Parts: sequence; C-alpha cells; structure tokens
Amino acid sequence: MAQRLFGCGTALVTPFMADGSIDEVALRAFVEWQVTEGVHMVIPCGSTGEAVTLAPAEHRRVVEITVEQVNGRVPVIAGAGSNDTQRAIATSREMKAIGATHLLHVTPMYNKPPQRAMIAHFRAIADACDLPIVIYNVPGRTAINLEARSCLELAADPRFVAVKEASGNLAQITHILRERPEHFAVLSGDDGFTLSVMAHGGDGVISVISNVVPALMSALCDAMARGDLTEARRLDAVLAPVAHAAFIESNPMPAKAMLAMMGRMREDLRLPLVPMLAAHHPLVRSALVQAGALAS
Repeated sequence: MAQRLFGCGTALVTPFMADGSIDEVALRAFVEWQVTEGVHMVIPCGSTGEAVTLAPAEHRRVVEITVEQVNGRVPVIAGAGSNDTQRAIATSREMKAIGATHLLHVTPMYNKPPQRAMIAHFRAIADACDLPIVIYNVPGRTAINLEARSCLELAADPRFVAVKEASGNLAQITHILRERPEHFAVLSGDDGFTLSVMAHGGDGVISVISNVVPALMSALCDAMARGDLTEARRLDAVLAPVAHAAFIESNPMPAKAMLAMMGRMREDLRLPLVPMLAAHHPLVRSALVQAGALAS
C-alpha cells in the first residue's frame, strides 16, 4: 500500500433491494468479481455509489463489507467527503476504524468555498485522521474547481497521495502532472480521458465503466503502464461505446441498468435518482454486446 496508487480503480455502485435496503449478497459478489477481474483498487461510497443518500450506518456497512471481501488484495479507498468539515472528519475516523486503506475526499459542494478555504478543509481532515487522502475534484457536481496551484500545494504534504481529476480540463491536469511530487498520483476522473491522462504521465483512472467492464479498463491501464500504445488505443476504441452509454443519463443510472442486464444486481436506485429511460436500453445493450460484456 506504500507505493503510489496506479491503474484502474472502480467507483463502486451500491446494489439495493426492491425495498431500498442494501443488497449485501449482491455487494459481496460484485466486489469479489471486481477484484478477480483485475482492478487495482476499489472505491466504495463515492458519487457512483449514491453515498449522498446513504445513512451513516449504511455508509459504514457498505465499506465494511467491501473491506471484508477485498481482504487486503487491493486498496479500499472509502468515500468520506462532505461539505461539512466536521462531518467529513467524523466519517473519515469511522472509515479508518473499519479498515479502509485510503480516504476519498471531494471538494465541498454547495458552500462554494474559495481556494484557501478548500485547502483549509482538506488539511483539517488530514490533521484529524491519519489515513492517506485522495482528493476528488469534480466541478461539474460541486460547482467549484480545485485549481492546479491549490492541488499542488496540498500534494506537497505527503498525507495527500493522489487526486481524482474530473475537471475535464486537460491543461489543468498536465500542469499538475508536470509539478507534482514523486509520491502523488494523478488519476483520471473521466473514463474518456484515461488514455490521454496516462499518455501525459498520469497513473490511472477512478472509473465508472469498470463497474461493467473491469477487465477491459484494467487492461487499458496496464497497456499504458507498459508503454503499449497500440493495444491501449485498441482497448480505448472497444470501451468508447460503453463510456458513451454510461453517461447517457445521470451516473449511476445507466451503470445500474447495464449491471441489471448482466444479471449482477437489481436496477434499483434511491430517489432523487430513478431507473434509466427504457428508450435508452437498445443503445446501452448494444454497447455491452460490442464490448463482449453481454451476449447478442
């Protein structure tokens, strides 16, 4: 766990039963499948995992099950973010207590803090809990962007070990890559940017589509890591229809529809999310067939 984070990390969906409770059997089987398919890390209770609609006890249980099932084989980067710093600290301590190896902390949403305030937020969390922290920058969801200079200021502190960069701004990402310290990993937060970020020296991706095609996304990261650009381009082309389908509606609605088609879990989500429109099913199913994840 001391080495720099690398490769494909799956931002795990959370399976639910029809009554809205957590489907613990499906979750265990799903985590096991992810690890045996070759993902390099798993990330429970992020935005893809519908963490914002989980009660604290449910959040704990999802991470607890993930840690138990992984059993030390790959890092478990537990989502612990909040726009309330004290709540983020409390969740971080809880995640450490149940065995997470790392924390994922998103920039505070809705409050819209300035750059210096975001830095203070992250440092307060690091001061309160000694697990390594992955910073998550996703302005499309939070309405604020953690600028490169702010990210690099945090990266100088060894308690911050990576950034999940989902700004969609390749110039910003390459700025971080040029000036980051050796210990600090840069992970794409957008599936479609994985090849480009790794070509510029990035370390991998925290992926949505690896929920449905874990072996393919892991293979793309492995190909880039060994410098096999031809194979990486081939895999990127195979994955492109899945990446398009996965965001045809709000994440994780399409991902859950795909996993239901594959028989891995129910499609149930928690409001305010709802099942994907039936009109999108042919496109989504076609993408899975093209990727070899579903029989034609």
